[in-house]
Amino acid sequence: MNKIETLFKEWQALQPVKEEYQQRLDQKFMLEFNYNSNHIEGNTLTYGQTEMLLMFGKVVDEANMKDLEEMKASNVGLKMVKEMALDKGQPLTEYFIRTLHKTLLREDYTVYKQFPDGTNTSYVIHAGQYKTRPNSVITATGEPFEYASPEETPALMADWLQWYNQAETEGAMTPIELATLFHYRYIRIHPFEDGNGRISRLIMNYILYRHGYPIIVVKSKDKNNYLTALNKCDIAIGPVPSDGAHAELSQIKPFVEYMSKCLINALEICIKGAKGESIEEADDWKKNLKTKYRNRINKPERTVDAANIILKDGYIQLLKNIDQELSEFYSIFTSVMWEPGIGGYDKTNSGEYYSSIQFSMDFGNYKSGFTIRVWLTMQQFLYNIAVFKYTSNDCVALYNKDYSYNEFISEKDTVDVINKIGSYINKFIENKGDDDDTLPF
Repeated sequence: MNKIETLFKEWQALQPVKEEYQQRLDQKFMLEFNYNSNHIEGNTLTYGQTEMLLMFGKVVDEANMKDLEEMKASNVGLKMVKEMALDKGQPLTEYFIRTLHKTLLREDYTVYKQFPDGTNTSYVIHAGQYKTRPNSVITATGEPFEYASPEETPALMADWLQWYNQAETEGAMTPIELATLFHYRYIRIHPFEDGNGRISRLIMNYILYRHGYPIIVVKSKDKNNYLTALNKCDIAIGPVPSDGAHAELSQIKPFVEYMSKCLINALEICIKGAKGESIEEADDWKKNLKTKYRNRINKPERTVDAANIILKDGYIQLLKNIDQELSEFYSIFTSVMWEPGIGGYDKTNSGEYYSSIQFSMDFGNYKSGFTIRVWLTMQQFLYNIAVFKYTSNDCVALYNKDYSYNEFISEKDTVDVINKIGSYINKFIENKGDDDDTLPF
């Protein structure tokens, strides 16, 4: 907790934050929270679509109407939580929780399911009402995991809120401890038929925001770690729902540790933002590129602007990522040289464009060297990224893929490129021999 306290004090010392810096932070956390919290639950909107919808009220590309409405409702729910948190004289109530749930789900709807034996069933999801049917889940091992029954849910929810209001008054726990335990106890009740995950992350942030902390975000790409932390607590506490609904702080250490890391990340971003520094995270280049390029999706001409966007924000960033991942191993070689090359700047009926760009990494070695060359070529309706390795004997393609103008190299593809380069370097060392007499350490 010491790191959180230190960062929080630094964050508080920077108050009040310059208006333009605060607006930038508010916008980032608003988009990050809504996108990730809904993405965890299966919402299909991309980050770019989320930004266009919530910032400008625009719908781009084909999008599921339910997902669009869900995202807009999520943002309304986030505003409700922040406003409620600032009203220090108002205790948290079941009425507010049910109202928040109704805001997220908007209205009742019917779910239709078919069982493996071909029989069908249907049931109504009630917006703003506690569950009327069991909502247990099947775990990865095939075993059922029970949440509170519909009959015991009202009493457990009343106990849950009474405990929270008393615990906050007493102040024995830090805000992140209280928020995390609040989240966990709620999840073990699972009071609604749908939307429990989204509600739990909103009300957790209600507590943090109420105590002056920033909104924290559970990243959808980190969903497995989030669920694993919850599962470790489930195992420690046991399967009885009422035991989970009355869990003690000492029983949920893995979840507190996970949420603490999320809070540390949020505070570090806020401190950077308050100082006017960049608040971009490692994968923000991809989100930003998709958004900037959105207005060119239906214009796949090989223009200078289109080429520069792909070159500057996509291709160059890929190379930076490669360099960042491999740089710690550069000392294995006697020399490592980066060499850029730009060619094929043509002018045709469809406009000016770069037809080919390359970056080479030449690795000098104790026995023989090799070159990794990353090529970008642009064609009429797509561009291609290819990675080759050259030695004195041969040339082998490590990666080769076409991308359309409205598609960019994904995080998965970026990792794939880096892994293939790294695997080749490892294989090269193995083939040449890696005994101490030959390695230039």
